[in-house]
Amino acid sequence: MKKVFHASLLAAALGFAVTQANAEITIGVDLSLTGPASGLGIPVNSGFALWPDNIAGEKVKFITLDDGSDPAKAQKNAQRLISEDKVDVIIGSSTTTPAIAMGEVAAEGKTVQLAAAPAEFPEGKGTWTFRLPQSTAVMAGGVIDHMKKIGVKSFAFIGYGDAYGESWLKELTKLADKEGIKITDVERYARADTSVTAQALKAIASKPDAILIVASGSGSAMPHTTVVERGFKGKIYQTHSAASRDLIRLGGKAVEGSFVVSGLAVLPEGLPASHPSKKIATDFVNAYEKKYGAGTRNQFAAHAYDAYLILSQVVPVALKSGKPGTQEFRTALKNALETHGSIPITQGVITYTKDDHFGFDKQAQMMLTIKDGAFAAAD
Repeated sequence: MKKVFHASLLAAALGFAVTQANAEITIGVDLSLTGPASGLGIPVNSGFALWPDNIAGEKVKFITLDDGSDPAKAQKNAQRLISEDKVDVIIGSSTTTPAIAMGEVAAEGKTVQLAAAPAEFPEGKGTWTFRLPQSTAVMAGGVIDHMKKIGVKSFAFIGYGDAYGESWLKELTKLADKEGIKITDVERYARADTSVTAQALKAIASKPDAILIVASGSGSAMPHTTVVERGFKGKIYQTHSAASRDLIRLGGKAVEGSFVVSGLAVLPEGLPASHPSKKIATDFVNAYEKKYGAGTRNQFAAHAYDAYLILSQVVPVALKSGKPGTQEFRTALKNALETHGSIPITQGVITYTKDDHFGFDKQAQMMLTIKDGAFAAAD
């Protein structure tokens, strides 16, 4: 077990009010810090360094565990955090399938889970899980809207054969059919695969106008470079889980000119001045790059900081019903999340309700392109 106490970096700048401390708020963090999905977990973990050391005057204690990108380990970690450590909130996992595995445990333990992945649950499940990233429907909508805008009539799908890939395929199929855009081929592969040559050749052979790659972190570069090396000349799209410098670093010239639907914290400079998240996202980026270096900004770390921005609004409400460490407090947190109303965060304005634990609309996404080795706002 690893205990981490974070110092305050942004509280003074952002003007958060505090009251006299009474007890610790214990936050259990489970992330994919090792394994094939570590490219997501590591940057999420870095975002916690920007938290202040208290929320509403209550000291914050972190207990951070690694699920190794394994759903079974994530589930065990969640059980440990709830049963043994008596945490008030769980944040994680950073990967979809482990986050889903944690959701059942969170519901049974009546503990709020702030998932750092767009976990999808069957009807009636995941009732204690609130997502920090945008829903697949919101991001897929951005892809289809852009395809329609530039005249793409067909595309092939190459994606993970897991919950993340399947949720994208489901939403894309529905949205593409509505807009009259044809999906010419569907190819799946595993996160740990080291080659997708066969899938790339089949996708190219279907003669699409574009190819959409549904992958994450550093793993998004391999299928991208493969389709380019195999001669594909059409448009290439990536999802928000690929919106990181890893794609550019590993993809090199092959990713130039491609499109990446993204959260707002990757390029807040591209937002209009009137956007409610522009200043928040810009402040986050400036603070993050001051700590970690120029060009290190990423939306995954922003999810971690957004968890603080959200909790800073609902914890004061929950404290009226109970102290940290009690079920009254945990239940009040859930109720406050579902009834608080709109909260501007780095990735958009989030409005959770009893029936919507994603809370974002289309203002929470933007289309980027890669130009001269950097992200730029797409036309």
